[in-house]
Amino acid sequence: MVNVVIIDYGMGNIHSVYKSVLKVIDKKSTVRVSSSLVDIKNSTHIVFPGQGAASECMVNITKRLNIDELKSVISQKPFLGICMGLQVLMSNSEENQGTNCLNIIEGTVMSLKNKLDESFKIPHMGWNKVNQSIIHPLWNNIPDNSFFYFVHSYAVEPTYTQDIMSSTEYGINFTSAIAKDNIVAVQFHPEKSSMPGLKLLKNFIGWDGNV
Repeated sequence: MVNVVIIDYGMGNIHSVYKSVLKVIDKKSTVRVSSSLVDIKNSTHIVFPGQGAASECMVNITKRLNIDELKSVISQKPFLGICMGLQVLMSNSEENQGTNCLNIIEGTVMSLKNKLDESFKIPHMGWNKVNQSIIHPLWNNIPDNSFFYFVHSYAVEPTYTQDIMSSTEYGINFTSAIAKDNIVAVQFHPEKSSMPGLKLLKNFIGWDGNV
């Protein structure tokens, strides 16, 4: 039995993530949306979804949660970040002349606009192949180069290549997922990615945080 908590910090597509997780858990397990640290601490698995701006995300998290306590809980159990939930893990973002993030994964968040020529639309929106960089439990029974759905204008640049779980081509080769210890995070939206996305969510629910 698992107890999944989807962190609500006032941003993002929480309802669609909730519905997708609900599809892949068993009848004995639970999923709830919450901004309560008590609920997050009592969970077995944490999901941090979201869309939008890193600066706004950090402001909202600070208003609703104690950052130090949140970072401590994130380090203790299986954690899945989705889209903004990936970017906010990094040290900082280029957005708004520089925004400090949670600094859980060392690296930065770069603007795609500064990296791509004008032939590539921003935001990057649509289906793209995800090239798996490492063997990881979240990739179980998901073929390499499967298509996932993206909507984003920024991408992460981890300091250490061993933290990269997958990459994707869109004008440049960018990091589309990271993995470190009990933490995984993806730039794409598994809740919008049909069967591969649901399989990734199911793999996460079945994951104990060890690689």
